[in-house]
Amino acid sequence: MTSKYQALPKGVSEARFDAAIKKFSAALGADQVLTSAEHLRPYTKVMMAVPDARHQPSAVVTATSVEQVQAVVKICNEYKIPVWTISTGRNFGYGSAAPVERGQIVLDLKKMNKILHIDPELCTALVEPGVTYQMLYDYIEEHKLPLMLSFSAPSAIAGPVGNTMDRGVGYTPYGEHFLMQCGMELVLANGDVLRTGMGGVKGDKAWQVFKWGYGPTLDGMFTQSNYGICTKMGFWLMPKPPVFKPFEIKFDHEADINEIVEMLRPLRIANIIPNAVVIAGTLWEAATCGVRRSDYITEPGATPDSVLAQIRKDKHLGAWNVYCALYGSPEQVEVNWKIVTETIKRAGKGKIVTQEEAGDTQPFKYRAQLMSGVPNLQEFGLYNWRGGGGSMWFAPVSQARGSECDKQYALAKKILNKHGLDYVGEFIVGWRDMHHVIDVLYDRSSEEETKRANACFNELLDEFEQEGYAVYRVNTAFQERVANSYGPVKRSVERKIKRALDPNGILSPGKSGINI
Repeated sequence: MTSKYQALPKGVSEARFDAAIKKFSAALGADQVLTSAEHLRPYTKVMMAVPDARHQPSAVVTATSVEQVQAVVKICNEYKIPVWTISTGRNFGYGSAAPVERGQIVLDLKKMNKILHIDPELCTALVEPGVTYQMLYDYIEEHKLPLMLSFSAPSAIAGPVGNTMDRGVGYTPYGEHFLMQCGMELVLANGDVLRTGMGGVKGDKAWQVFKWGYGPTLDGMFTQSNYGICTKMGFWLMPKPPVFKPFEIKFDHEADINEIVEMLRPLRIANIIPNAVVIAGTLWEAATCGVRRSDYITEPGATPDSVLAQIRKDKHLGAWNVYCALYGSPEQVEVNWKIVTETIKRAGKGKIVTQEEAGDTQPFKYRAQLMSGVPNLQEFGLYNWRGGGGSMWFAPVSQARGSECDKQYALAKKILNKHGLDYVGEFIVGWRDMHHVIDVLYDRSSEEETKRANACFNELLDEFEQEGYAVYRVNTAFQERVANSYGPVKRSVERKIKRALDPNGILSPGKSGINI
């Protein structure tokens, strides 16, 4: 029997779903409840190597207030309807807006987009989940506030709440986004509203300045989980420094990765270079500058090293392109610049490019924007490298050691090339860790290439796990698989918490592999 809905929640009849839809419409307004194929289309696009139908929502509801979110939760409990919550839905390589399981309704919080408070002296902000980085940047610029944002890339259409909840990172000294989070407001599965940290104190004035409050610190429990719906988040902003000095170091050989990391790690740990250093491979930088694979080669399979060499020559790219910045007073920057340049000189390799030398050229320009808190969409160019709309981000974590990065790079390239795909990746140097972000790009219009991409991603997970590496984020199609790599005890604890807080299992079931 054909349903009038694009999909139905698991175990829910059409008649029962009809009744729920009527209640959603009464509570939210009919214009905030979407069920038609046309209205659901923006929520069905996936870039993963799986059929769209696997992640088809049954409906989308939007909320404009905490009270409306509470109403949604109440109805979902009554009718046992699972609800997948998004803020902007701009998670692309990690899954986009589509729910993890077919038939879940999507709760879209993009209309909750108020910038509630910014304190330019204490450098704090309090925002709703629908606020984008572009909106926040425009507000800061309009009010001439001496503050700097930190965000991921591409940044303008993403938002701080969603990115922080998924423990994303940025490119300024405040790039560890969850570290800079301070206070959450959450709607729990039973409709209760919880404020973490100092937020539960009546009349409290320290919600965005003191993270811990009293007793157990709960904030982390709600990141990368499905224990609550975040409706407000506080976080710290960086004061805009008197001097910002971005620079690039180009290295000619892939084998240089070991020395690059060993050279830069002490500078990061000592905070000589205070921001997350990016070590970007050739194709990552080429694609963001508008280079397409078809410009050089039309044969299927992995791109030969000879073509990579030609791209580097044509586009003036290194095998590795390192981006850093210095921040602070003129005196601070001068001292740290001397340390950096002397370090590179001792290494005997690597060509420094300053902002004055780079001028308005790409990719230096957009990298400098990211490191100075100016949003852009430049990295969408990645999706044009092969075309066809396929993108899955594989992001294993390692120690910031040259030998580890060398090992990861060699293993990743071997597996990708085996499946006829290219290494398009970058290393992001934290204080002691290394985020290795690889964009598995493929043509989703090709059934054969999609199958290869799926097999490739599975092999990447398997082989890296065998070597003791695990990813810190993953797209929705592989969340259950990755959850298993963290061991049975962790999974058991997560299920117990889920059952205690959400006995009906209505909040984003399957998120990070967590179910009742």
